Amino acid sequence: MSATQRVGLAAVLIALALAPTALKNYGTYLLTLWCVYVMAAMGLNLTVGYAGLISLGHAAFLGIGAYAAAILMKAGVAFGFVLPAAALLCFAVGLALGFPALRVRHHYLAFATLGFNVLVYLVLRNEEWLTGGTFGISGIRRPTLFGLSLDGSAAFFYFTYAATIALALLFAWLIRSPWGRAFAALRDNPIRAESLGVNIVAYTLLAFAIGAACAGIAGAYFAALVQFIDPSPFHLTASLMMLLMVIVGGSGRFFGPMLGAALVVLLPEWLRFMKDWYLVVFGLSVVALMIWLPGGLLSIPDRIRLRSALRGAVK
Repeated sequence: MSATQRVGLAAVLIALALAPTALKNYGTYLLTLWCVYVMAAMGLNLTVGYAGLISLGHAAFLGIGAYAAAILMKAGVAFGFVLPAAALLCFAVGLALGFPALRVRHHYLAFATLGFNVLVYLVLRNEEWLTGGTFGISGIRRPTLFGLSLDGSAAFFYFTYAATIALALLFAWLIRSPWGRAFAALRDNPIRAESLGVNIVAYTLLAFAIGAACAGIAGAYFAALVQFIDPSPFHLTASLMMLLMVIVGGSGRFFGPMLGAALVVLLPEWLRFMKDWYLVVFGLSVVALMIWLPGGLLSIPDRIRLRSALRGAVK
């Protein structure tokens, strides 16, 4: 990262930190929701963008993490124990879901993960003794930090924002580690990767498990944010929206989920002044982006450099 890019990143981080002072409660809520989806989308970016595995069931892990956190918090368990419990539960489920990826690829794997999402949604909706069914779980209390309440929208935003930065730093280390290079090799050419000594089975399972754990962490923060959960936010549509976050921002790019989540979460809110037409405009914008920028918004600098190089070669 160049010095200019570091200054720009620092400016964005500072602007986000100061944003709650200028926003009303709903604006701060949207920023917190953006943080939640960034954490979930980072995990999906690892599975899809870096490891090259198709997943259409990421919202299921968000739901598992959210419900696990809600049930534990309602039982009086501290958030410091709830968070790792949600992450470990989703890690285990993601590890199990990774086994179909060892046998099927491409659209077959997509259908397998899609079926998993539908299954989890039906369990959340029908097992009322555990999840409350369509009535959901209400009265979820926000956590405390060193005895200080995080009930305020700004306080909980900073709590979630700090967790998002911490997870992003961990993710940055991961993709630059030998694990990250192994995931990239798995995405680019699995046969060649195996010939170079990459354990295809282990890294395929880890790609799903780590991505699921990120969604589990995001789910715990989501439950604490909304303080009421029902199955509707974890439907297949939510999985497609999270996949859209990764693709719109730039699949396989570190900042892709952050930019994609901002557009998917915030852009519909900015377009609400158009009333009944805002979803049409949003949908057409996404279609146009996929046609003209299939590599996502973060591919624009690469396209500009490529065109400049081609023009220089022609001259």
